[in-house]
Amino acid sequence: MPSPQAKAFRDAVVNHLNQVAPVTARAIFGGYGLYCEGTMFALIAHESLYFKVDVTNHGRFTEAGMGPFTYDRNGKPTIMSYYQLPAAVYDDLERLQEWIEVSVAIARRAKRKQR
Repeated sequence: MPSPQAKAFRDAVVNHLNQVAPVTARAIFGGYGLYCEGTMFALIAHESLYFKVDVTNHGRFTEAGMGPFTYDRNGKPTIMSYYQLPAAVYDDLERLQEWIEVSVAIARRAKRKQR
């Protein structure tokens, strides 16, 4: 069960993102998946926000010094295709909207490839 702090962080992030896109959150694996128009494009884990990445936007995150979301799976670190969002982007609503749109598009492409 998420802590009150985790819920407060989730609520603050969703409220902030809703300034530029219709974002909702659902509990997943001790964190939250963030959805825009039914597509999971981001996640919250350990009170950090991560956006979906692929080759088209990976460089933006690494240039900003941001790293991937990792978790322990059977004693080994597993890296996911979600990178922590830079604070400068989070605070700039115009840039934030663009980064959301890119991550949503990436998530949609990945979903189509899975089919």
